Amino acid sequence: MDLMLKNDMSFAGRLKIIRTQKGFSQSELGKRVGIHYTQVGRYENKGAQPTAEVLAKLAEALEVSADYLMNGTTDEQAETTISDKELLRQFKRLERLSEEQKYIVKELIDAFILKMELQQKLAS
Repeated sequence: MDLMLKNDMSFAGRLKIIRTQKGFSQSELGKRVGIHYTQVGRYENKGAQPTAEVLAKLAEALEVSADYLMNGTTDEQAETTISDKELLRQFKRLERLSEEQKYIVKELIDAFILKMELQQKLAS
């Protein structure tokens, strides 16, 4: 599952999925946040809710917003992970295209990225 998770997922589900996507064990996330790994397990499996301070630290360690962890808004997640606001606006406009048009745009982006990567390899 990709970072754009379903909005109806719980805090516990979002926390666990994002943690695993980032490649963190419960122990590693706990160390980054300053809590014991068993507390991370309580958040993920027992329905415990973090304090506002711990929530902010979890969000920072996982590079998402606290709002996204708690409420799961995909717009907030996109705004958190895409720092270029013009690019974010363009992506939002692309969502209105047909599936075929989206496919073409994705192919163009992939081709451009591949070209840049090849140029970088040739330059090094």
